[in-house]
Amino acid sequence: MKQRIITGLIAAGLFVPVVLIGGILFEIGVYLIATIALYEVLRMRSIQFRSIPGAISMITLWTFLLPDEYYEVLNMLNYSKIEMALLSVLLLLVYTVLKKNRFTFDDAAFAVFAMLYVGIGFYYFIETRSADLLWIVFALLIIWTTDSGAYFIGKSMGKKKLWPDISPNKTVEGFVGGIVSAVVVILIFSLVAPLGTPIWYLLLATVILSAFGQIGDLVESALKRHYGVKDSGNILPGHGGLLDRFDSLLFVLPLMHILQLI
Repeated sequence: MKQRIITGLIAAGLFVPVVLIGGILFEIGVYLIATIALYEVLRMRSIQFRSIPGAISMITLWTFLLPDEYYEVLNMLNYSKIEMALLSVLLLLVYTVLKKNRFTFDDAAFAVFAMLYVGIGFYYFIETRSADLLWIVFALLIIWTTDSGAYFIGKSMGKKKLWPDISPNKTVEGFVGGIVSAVVVILIFSLVAPLGTPIWYLLLATVILSAFGQIGDLVESALKRHYGVKDSGNILPGHGGLLDRFDSLLFVLPLMHILQLI
């Protein structure tokens, strides 16, 4: 626990100032985190990062993360992000032939979904920060209070297992408690820092985002359990990998845009 707390404080000390500063420093930070997260996902299926599929995945991820303000770079090449993604799919399929099925169709599909899984969430991290810092605070508050509420309420009151085959320690009571905790905190936050959204819709969105944030955590747990991995990585002692810390955010940030909060 001591190591976990120390690691958390150091990580927060590095992460929070970069988010507050924003701009190019923040974007470089997101690129770095997303690249490590992609490496962690590919490693689960034993796809080497220093390989042709790894390079294709990384370049496509970097293209996908390109903020809208820099979109002129792709326009100069007469390519869209969708076309770049389709090109990567074709190249990965060609590689299955070159490797005579030692790199399979399933491996290619996994690499594509890994890029989408990591890329969509971190792309919206950049876009949300560009829109308004308050929305980043909003998202982080939902995730942190949901995690804390789910943990403490689940530990003290939890009886019915939520999904024991995937995450044996999570309970239905904790799941609901996490949502309630997030709603209470966001209600207070909205009074202190108005977001310009009707309070009823903000709280409804909080319920949805809190629930899907927990589902995002379950998705990563299911992925790790399928591939027999305890943690996505070991870059954060006591916490696991970067993907372990950002799994909820990868679901919450895109949904904030889908719900048209931003």
